[in-house]
Amino acid sequence: MSSVDQGAQGAERTLGQLVASATAEMSALVHDEIALAKAEIRQDVKRVGIGGGALAIAGVFGLFALPVLSFAAAYGIHNLGLGLAWSFLIVGAAFLVVAAVLALLAVAKFKKVRPPERTIASVKETAAVVGTVKPHPRPLSDKAVGVARSSS
Repeated sequence: MSSVDQGAQGAERTLGQLVASATAEMSALVHDEIALAKAEIRQDVKRVGIGGGALAIAGVFGLFALPVLSFAAAYGIHNLGLGLAWSFLIVGAAFLVVAAVLALLAVAKFKKVRPPERTIASVKETAAVVGTVKPHPRPLSDKAVGVARSSS
């Protein structure tokens, strides 16, 4: 169809057809915006998962494994001839270093998370376009009849 035919057909469309068309286009626009947001967020969710996993592992090591492993390592160092207090201090410092490295890894992964910039820009553009649209004024006529609305 040529653009002249489409313009003539658009002039013949009823109000209901125009509303249905506008509703369908708005629905498609919303679905497209959601699809764009999902695509942008998918990679950030993966980064958050890796960072959260690293942080959880650091917490598990810190809470459950630290006492058992620190006693075993401290007594092992003590058997090498170092004092018991120094042995426990060395083991405690080693576990703190491991926890710090895992925490830094988690922070690095969290810092790479970005907002969905393309989606935000697209939504702002759409809002700007919709905000500039003005309704066409209807001519007043003596034959205008009000529509009764039901309260149910």
